[in-house]
Amino acid sequence: MCGILGISDKSLTKDRFDEGFLGQFNEALGLLSHRGPDAQGVKTIPQSGIVLGHTRLSIQDLSSAGDQPMTCQDQKVTITFNGEIYNFPSLRQTLINLGYEFFSNTDTEVLLNLYKEFGIDCFEMLDGIFSLGIFDEESNNLILARDALGIKPLYYYYQDSCFIFSSEIKSMERLVGSHKLSLNKKSLNRYLTYQWCPGEGTPYTEIKMQNPGEVQVIKNGKVIQTKAFYSLPIHNFVKKTPRKKTYDILNRLDSELRKAVHDQMLSDAPVGAFLSGGLDSSSVVAFAREIDSNITCFTIDTQNSSNDGLVNDLPYAIAAAKHLNVPLEVVKVDSSYLVNNLEKMVWMLDEPLGDPAPLNVLYISELAKSTGMKVLLSGAGGDDIFTGYRRHQAVMFDEKMRFLPNSLLMTLERLTGKLDKRVTTFRRLAKLFSGSSLTGEDRIVNYFRWIDRSLLTTLYTEDFKNEIKDEIAEQPMLDFLKHSNSNSSGLDKVLALEQRFFTTDHNLLYTDKMSMAAGVEVRVPLLAKSLVEFVANIPDDLKQKGTEGKWIFKKTMETYLPKNIIYRPKTGFGVPLREWLKVELHDYVNDLLSNKSLNNRGLFNPDKVQLLLEKNYKGEIDASYTIFSLMCIEIWCRQHLDAQFINVSIS
Repeated sequence: MCGILGISDKSLTKDRFDEGFLGQFNEALGLLSHRGPDAQGVKTIPQSGIVLGHTRLSIQDLSSAGDQPMTCQDQKVTITFNGEIYNFPSLRQTLINLGYEFFSNTDTEVLLNLYKEFGIDCFEMLDGIFSLGIFDEESNNLILARDALGIKPLYYYYQDSCFIFSSEIKSMERLVGSHKLSLNKKSLNRYLTYQWCPGEGTPYTEIKMQNPGEVQVIKNGKVIQTKAFYSLPIHNFVKKTPRKKTYDILNRLDSELRKAVHDQMLSDAPVGAFLSGGLDSSSVVAFAREIDSNITCFTIDTQNSSNDGLVNDLPYAIAAAKHLNVPLEVVKVDSSYLVNNLEKMVWMLDEPLGDPAPLNVLYISELAKSTGMKVLLSGAGGDDIFTGYRRHQAVMFDEKMRFLPNSLLMTLERLTGKLDKRVTTFRRLAKLFSGSSLTGEDRIVNYFRWIDRSLLTTLYTEDFKNEIKDEIAEQPMLDFLKHSNSNSSGLDKVLALEQRFFTTDHNLLYTDKMSMAAGVEVRVPLLAKSLVEFVANIPDDLKQKGTEGKWIFKKTMETYLPKNIIYRPKTGFGVPLREWLKVELHDYVNDLLSNKSLNNRGLFNPDKVQLLLEKNYKGEIDASYTIFSLMCIEIWCRQHLDAQFINVSIS
């Protein structure tokens, strides 16, 4: 993996390429050095107003032949590329058959020549994870592309014929200048609604996230073409293929899982794996050890509390490692890690995601890097294609209770809303019936909310409310569902939303940012395109069978894993936040969300925030993650708006 940075600006005439500008560009590129500690390079093309930068984490062809930006032999096409192309060996052979020569064993050089041969249609041919910029001197076009599932981040700034792109926002800030950037209140509303921001929005109005499976063409600093080269299955299928025998589906799923993992073992650098002891990560390791029987695995001990709805992973991770006969490294954390590194987390994420789970990725990645590991396989994505979250049970249950009178549903919502949210079962019942009077796609999108709209808006100042009065936080998801095929089930739709938004804008974003903070590349075999497309066609009742999520996946893995691993209690990849906020983080909360702090910021009503804290403490509402989100937003504002880059080194 790597860091990429580039600019296309027609006002960048030759005389502006002085030491001052290039020094500023190199300073911005240096903010991506954690993503690529092995090499750094800059390519300037003054006559076209183009500068491309790259920081390299060498994975394929560890020699200097893989350094970037890389220019093809005729000097007409240059690329800065972050990612891995798993099918590059076969693409390379195709190009050799067409007469191309190669001078390295990198996927980067394959991409260069693939573009020269097929133009922007080449991205449809790729099996991999990537964000990239290609400058074509003949057409004077800058090409930007992001992989099909959005596994690698790609941000861009587009104002006044100046186009800047990067792997991370912080490097763009340094190039653009803070005076040209403004806080995006609509995005803040989305971060607080979901703990992440669905769609292209970021904390800055002028900086956006490029959509997955999309290519943009820029000429002289202006976007002249935007094209989708990939769409998720819910937009592609006219109808599902005829139902096959379960036995045949199991056999095919076995093959698809194996291929996805084996393909992503491709590396000239050491490969390890996350291992929580859950089905997803254990399955990935089970197939990975067919290639490397001694693959080193890594896990974390967060001393989870059952009252947070979490189960201690460590005993399961140890059991899985023992069964698979692989070495296991463990990092132990407690609440002090969160206090000491929360500011580091927000800084590295670039976005105020209201979830402490990213720190787990950081700690495991740091441990892996200390052992010489550069690549880790992750089980991320299993819940998002097979089912696995409680909302997947809920959407199936929801279809069965639609016959109930709306008045009864509203009563159930009101009664469960009054239950003590300090009790896990009561908290989940309240979540199940929240918004139960909604119908259709409004009901489906509501499953992703963390806080009721009416309660959330009470936290805002009047100015904040006025600025977002026409904002609908769920609009990107509703727009996405407008184009789903007509025979899609409720489960199809919620899984598609997982894949397009929750996975991309939350799980994958923090997995990339926090692993790259330690200089480690993470791969996600369960989100391989061919596997995603195959699983989308599996009947609903083989994914979610009653209360049993991932049923078909679990049956497939019975050949490889013990049942106490496959059918273990479901847990999240998190920390006991609800408990920590009340005790260990109490003083930190009071500092970040004090009346003085909130008044100075001018975004949130101090009295209403204090009331939220009190109700959460008493169990009247479950607002722990909303409180944490408020904390992360305040930290982000201090770092980016106030330029208080405090405590951002790892403890």
